[in-house]
Amino acid sequence: MSRKPDRLFFFVVITLAVVGFFLFASASLGLLGKPGASINAVAFKQFVVLVLGFFLFMVTTTINYRFWRAISPWLFGAGIILSILVLIPSIGATHNGARRWLEIGGFSFQPSDLLRFGFILYLATLLAKAKSEIGFVRKGLLPFLILSAIVGILMILQPDIDTLVIMLAGGLAMFFVAGARWSHLIIICLITLIGIASVAAYKPYIITRVKTYLDRSQNTQGAGWQINQSLIAIGSGGLTGRGFGQSIQKFKYLPEPIGDSVFSVASEEFGFVGSVIIILAFLLFALAGLRIATRAPNGFGRLAAVGIVIMIMTGTFINLCSMLGLIPLTGTPLLFISHGGTALIFALVEAGIILNISRHQQTTKPQTT
Repeated sequence: MSRKPDRLFFFVVITLAVVGFFLFASASLGLLGKPGASINAVAFKQFVVLVLGFFLFMVTTTINYRFWRAISPWLFGAGIILSILVLIPSIGATHNGARRWLEIGGFSFQPSDLLRFGFILYLATLLAKAKSEIGFVRKGLLPFLILSAIVGILMILQPDIDTLVIMLAGGLAMFFVAGARWSHLIIICLITLIGIASVAAYKPYIITRVKTYLDRSQNTQGAGWQINQSLIAIGSGGLTGRGFGQSIQKFKYLPEPIGDSVFSVASEEFGFVGSVIIILAFLLFALAGLRIATRAPNGFGRLAAVGIVIMIMTGTFINLCSMLGLIPLTGTPLLFISHGGTALIFALVEAGIILNISRHQQTTKPQTT
């Protein structure tokens, strides 16, 4: 029986997207300090993406979530193919040494967003199908390792370690909820840690970020510039901030004011109070989403909702912690706020799927199929 979508989750998503656009618009003023940057063009493009995202969000809420289970193999396959195309020099676009984008009609598209989307849905399909056999290697551990290896190789070649961590976090949460054995979870965690450590040993930029994290006083004009400027921006906000649009650090100081540093700009303008409200909004998003997952009518709906929520919250956690200096600096954007059209669109589509699941939620114990 179809119900009305969860009002709390709907309200939180709309609030994050709308408020996020205004925070983005303020941060985009920092482009005045960059040669050749067009604020109007950037803000307009983000607005167009937001409108398109809202449209897809509303459409997705009306599509039965079981539809995504049926097409999940095709979505995952398409994500793999496009991610391979990115690696071809004549096709993929490069930015700051990373090859992660495809240029289509003046718009840049990041295939990893589709790959991440397809990975979560296809994994939810496989895990839900396994049911009580999830504890067997052939039904549970092996499919998880195979899918993880595929996305791992593609993300390492780009390289995009942050997105890989986000996908694996969402997948691991789903595997746990599906009823995996603790021994299998430990094996996955060990393989992941060894793999990431091995990759980091051969990626100088990762080692540099770790060294900067351990001692921010070194190379403040180089590798330590962004994190130090981020902390200055956050500290300058004080209790209530300088006011909307009044950030100083976004002008020539923060290298990515509309990207991964957007939280620093928001903290400077709205202070500690504003920062806490932003964090609480994301926490409310997580709680409302996980509540929907617990009431999902079947295993696929439950696992898909968990995977999407944990994936989005992992990216949020990485961004906020890196800007606060709690973990090494990353390039992870803050979803719903940072610049990034495909990321915003997929986030809204994923939120729409969760809302549709809420329309079929039940108060009794969910089924397993």
